[in-house]
Amino acid sequence: MHRIPVAAAFVLAAGLARADTYAVDPTHTFVHFEARHFGISTLRGRFDRKEGTIRFDRAAKTGRAEITIDLASVSTGVVALDDLLRSPDHFNVAAHPTASFVGERFGFDGDKVREVAGTLTLLGRTMPVTLAATNFNCYTNPLFKREVCGGDFEATIVRSQWGMTRGLDAGVPDRIRLLVQVEAVRQ
Repeated sequence: MHRIPVAAAFVLAAGLARADTYAVDPTHTFVHFEARHFGISTLRGRFDRKEGTIRFDRAAKTGRAEITIDLASVSTGVVALDDLLRSPDHFNVAAHPTASFVGERFGFDGDKVREVAGTLTLLGRTMPVTLAATNFNCYTNPLFKREVCGGDFEATIVRSQWGMTRGLDAGVPDRIRLLVQVEAVRQ
């Protein structure tokens, strides 16, 4: 029987399980949200400024995503509503200028990411959130000759868990749908 020394086995295993690092492309990454508007239509908005890094290893089926969102960049298309959302009654941008998602558990279907489970920190509170992939793919970008990976992810959160309760008694929904479009460039 042929035995591989423990140190050599560790080096081989480390060589096989290498996470690649990807920088989030802010021009192709957006965090959108949707909420019912008094039960008659859907209010939509997004955050225009965000940054982050994603590391994942398709062979080992592991990964880590770190995304920071500038809450002052909220955009619904209605200036007065954007100002209200920045106020202490909602995102409280003066006290909490950013939100962050840290995904530490990647679920795979083959070599494609199926979900990313982690935590969302908003208004100083950190709660678990799992983003389900509705689309995921990688390709080599012809302009800068590097791999780009990304997709569409979604989750529904309960805003009151983060202390956002304004309007609940007036019919503003507690459940908010998050839609995350992300593309990241291999470094």
